[in-house]
Amino acid sequence: MFVQSLSDPGFVQDPYPAYARARSQGPTLFWQDYGMLAAFDHATVHALLRDKRLGRQAPGGKAFPDHLADFDAVERHSLLELEPPRHTRLRSLVLRAFTSRRIGHLAPDIADITADALSQVGSGADLIPTFCQPIPVRVIARLMGVPESMAPDLLRWSTAMVAMYQANRDRTIEEAATTAAREFSDFLRAYVEERRTSPRDDLISHLIAAEEDGERLSADEMISTLILLLNAGHEATVHSLGNAIKTLLEHRTPAPALALGAIENTVEELLRFDPPLHVFTRYVYEPVVLGEHRLQPGDEVALVLGSAGRDPARWTDPDRFDPTRDAKQHVAFGGGLHFCIGAPLARLEMQIALPALFKAHPDLRLASEPRYSDSYHFHKLDELTVET
Repeated sequence: MFVQSLSDPGFVQDPYPAYARARSQGPTLFWQDYGMLAAFDHATVHALLRDKRLGRQAPGGKAFPDHLADFDAVERHSLLELEPPRHTRLRSLVLRAFTSRRIGHLAPDIADITADALSQVGSGADLIPTFCQPIPVRVIARLMGVPESMAPDLLRWSTAMVAMYQANRDRTIEEAATTAAREFSDFLRAYVEERRTSPRDDLISHLIAAEEDGERLSADEMISTLILLLNAGHEATVHSLGNAIKTLLEHRTPAPALALGAIENTVEELLRFDPPLHVFTRYVYEPVVLGEHRLQPGDEVALVLGSAGRDPARWTDPDRFDPTRDAKQHVAFGGGLHFCIGAPLARLEMQIALPALFKAHPDLRLASEPRYSDSYHFHKLDELTVET
């Protein structure tokens, strides 16, 4: 039995000592405050992410109350919540449009948007709204082919919907999320219909054109996919950037770690060291034995990604940030069938934005102690105020 309040102030600001305690007791324990068995070590988390006896789709489907009907309408077509064969079909179609080549071609756009965001950075600036938020949301807007002037609305809708995955959500959060889902869907539906008759070189048009074995994405599937790409991209990249900048400043990371040829490895270590998503859950489809625990179909298990990245059985001195370390097997983006489809884009954004920030402001320093938000299972900063 592992007892650790999700809202305990000490845990919110630094969950890693609690994870170490859990690994020493477990590494798989029933997390009382989460209400399910949890895996805390890298080996188990890595294995379960790839174990086909578990999956994201709730047996029998999730039962949403009536006031969440619009949110449910998006979720039921989401890649994140589906399993094969439907997941296989949808992911294959999406990957035909969301190719690595297309993502690579976004590098100049990311550099341009980063340069624009840097103009807002000065002494006393909070980097979360001025730097970390505008980059991924504007990149996604360009990728989709919607006006960048819509970025504030896209950010508002995304933030409201993603809050549904917090452990401490309430009715206010739920109502805001379903309103956002309705408004976001209506907005995208109009663009999808327009692109059917007037295609362009954007993600919406490419999703419409994607076809496999005579099948295409339905309008509902396309809208859910676009929303997922924005929501996941926003939440992951915004807070990956925020956590990364905090880490780099606190450790006074030398410039060579941000140089061309080294930045890719530094980004992987940043994602291992302080990832933005700390728990990913799975439902059990067949009996599974984890140590002394026997899981039955319908049970749910928490995979603690944040703990897996600090496992001393996988990494030497894991609580030390080391940009020269080989951290490629971290699980910050999940794994298996549900490995984050936007991971290449998130990595590229970090690889471009972080060096640009520190090149423009080589004397950047923290103006106050950064504080994490009480929003577990997300591990993200409320603010990141700096001096230049």
